[in-house]
Amino acid sequence: MISSMRPPRGVQLDNTLQRRTLPTLDRLDTSAMNHIGDTPRVTASTRRKSLQDIVRHFTPAWFAVTMGTGSIALLFHNYPYAGDSPVMRGFALGFFFLNLVLFLLFSVITAARYIFFPGIWSRMIRHPVQSLYIGTFPMGATTLLNIASSDIFQTYGFGGKPFVYTVWACWLINVAISITCCFGMIHVMITLQQHSLKSMTTVWLLPVITLVVGSSSGGLLVQALQLYSPSYALLTATFSACMVTIGLSLSLMLFTIYILRLVVYGYPTGVSILSVFLPVGPCGQAAYSLLKLGSSFRSLLPLSYGDPGGLLRQPRTGEVVEVICMVGSMILWSLASMWILFAMLGLAHTLRRERIEFKLAFWGTIFPNGVYANLNLALATTFSSTFFKIWGSIYSVGTLILWVCIALPTIRMIPSGRIFDAPCLEEVTLEGLASDAERSEDDLKNGT
Repeated sequence: MISSMRPPRGVQLDNTLQRRTLPTLDRLDTSAMNHIGDTPRVTASTRRKSLQDIVRHFTPAWFAVTMGTGSIALLFHNYPYAGDSPVMRGFALGFFFLNLVLFLLFSVITAARYIFFPGIWSRMIRHPVQSLYIGTFPMGATTLLNIASSDIFQTYGFGGKPFVYTVWACWLINVAISITCCFGMIHVMITLQQHSLKSMTTVWLLPVITLVVGSSSGGLLVQALQLYSPSYALLTATFSACMVTIGLSLSLMLFTIYILRLVVYGYPTGVSILSVFLPVGPCGQAAYSLLKLGSSFRSLLPLSYGDPGGLLRQPRTGEVVEVICMVGSMILWSLASMWILFAMLGLAHTLRRERIEFKLAFWGTIFPNGVYANLNLALATTFSSTFFKIWGSIYSVGTLILWVCIALPTIRMIPSGRIFDAPCLEEVTLEGLASDAERSEDDLKNGT
């Protein structure tokens, strides 16, 4: 009688399985689960993180903070209204030193992450999104070099020749890192990662932009370097021209793929929609780089040595190169303006349909907008244009407001650790929990 009232064995197994697996899953914040493709991911963003957790979840994307902060410092330096006032110079130096502190702090935390958790590197480098943010490291360093050469040396005359050569050496190291990031990450994307057209975003541009950003820093450094060594200055300008050519060419190829992705699958959803601003970066930065390189070649050419009949000995060569660079910069300004229009339309389209949760990816919007504002200010100086002067000033103020609006919620989220989120680690955790649940089910079925 009693035995006849027992539930079937399968029901017992299901209940036992629920008792053994549900408590484990309950500890996860299921409301914070995202989906990339068909793979669920637990962000655990609402759980307060310890210092150890913060180090483990400190992704390369944090260097986008230094990129955005550095672009604000450059805008204060180039601002056309009261740019020479002590207040504006103070703000430029203030943002520079803030950026320097952040860069050094982030570098120390990053080094600690891979020293104390060496297994994270292999997981991160295979992640199709997080690994691409490695390029933000050399680009963050470039913003420091730009202010060091254009403001600290040329405005204040700090350090003299030893300082200029030190910045030049740092630039050479940064160029080596940029080249490694560009070609190394493209190779990793081809050989170690899985990508599809549907999952494609403009984050693919991050390893490529490193060459473009590095070339702009070289163009600024030429102006300081030619005071002590015109030969080194010409070598720097020539190598920077090669870098911007390669970086811009790769960027234009990726633009074509991205347009196809938008037409076929529409705008990205969620926080990924913010990546629509990234195409403004290579266009704006390449245009700025061409302006600086054009003025550099004009001051360095013609050469006073070599074959008397050579092209570089002709008196008009430098002027012709500058005009070509100016025309190229105007074309790229037009492309950057087009991408801003696309970005605004895409962002408005997404915001009408869903709410975007604040994440670290918001910082990726500051640098491209800062680059575009700085390009307008540079064009205003080159063409003595009132339009570019006013438009660049308005856009600079808007970029500063954007920086403040993103910095404040970031600071509020740091104490709880919610802003620290490494998807490559959380996906591994979820896969491990799923494997444990499967093993538990197999054990129950086998009667163990």
